Amino acid sequence: MTRTAKIERDTTETKIKLELNLDGSGNFSGSTGVGFFDHMLQLFTRHGCFDLNVEVDGDLHVDQHHTVEDTGICIGQAIREAIGDKKGIRRYGHFTLPMEETLCSTVWDLSGRYYLVFNAPFTTEKIGEFDTELVEDFWQALAANALCNFHVNIHYGRNNHHISEAIFKCAARSLRMAVELDPRSPGVPSTKGTLNS
Repeated sequence: MTRTAKIERDTTETKIKLELNLDGSGNFSGSTGVGFFDHMLQLFTRHGCFDLNVEVDGDLHVDQHHTVEDTGICIGQAIREAIGDKKGIRRYGHFTLPMEETLCSTVWDLSGRYYLVFNAPFTTEKIGEFDTELVEDFWQALAANALCNFHVNIHYGRNNHHISEAIFKCAARSLRMAVELDPRSPGVPSTKGTLNS
C-alpha cells in the first residue's frame, strides 16, 4: 500500500496543486517558479525517496514569500494526510549530514503537536535572488501543518548555499526515517493510543 496525498490550495496569493508519495523513489516534477527553491525541493525529494509533483502559480511580482510559505503549508498537509493514523511508523527520525564545510542535524517527532526549533544562522540576506529567511519560513509552515516537532541545528558552516542544501537533504533523510514502517511495532507508537491530538 502506497501512502499518498493530493493537496490543492487556491488563494489570491497562490494557486497550488501538489501530489506526494511517501513510498516513492525520489522523483521530483513540476515547478514553483522559484529556481533555487525548486532545487531544494528536488534535493528533499531525492534524499527522502519521496515522489513529489508540485505546480505553483504565485504572486512572484510581489516577492517569493507567499510561494515558498504556501508550498510549505501544502507539503505539510500532504505529509499529515499520507501518514494517516500513523500506525506502524517509527515516529521519530534523526540524521546528521555534512555538506562540505557545513554540518547539519535534524530531528523529527511526528507527534500530532507542532513545535519548531531552527538554529541555522545565515550570513547573507540572499542566495542569488532567493531570500535566506524563507528557508525557516518554509520549514515553519511545513511543520505547523504536518503537526510535528522539527528541530534543525547547523553546527557550523560558511557558505549559505551549502547551509540551505544541508538542511533540505538532512531533513529528508530524517523524515524518511520517521515515516518508515517498523515491522516490530504495528500499532500507534504512543502510550496514548493516538498521535492525532
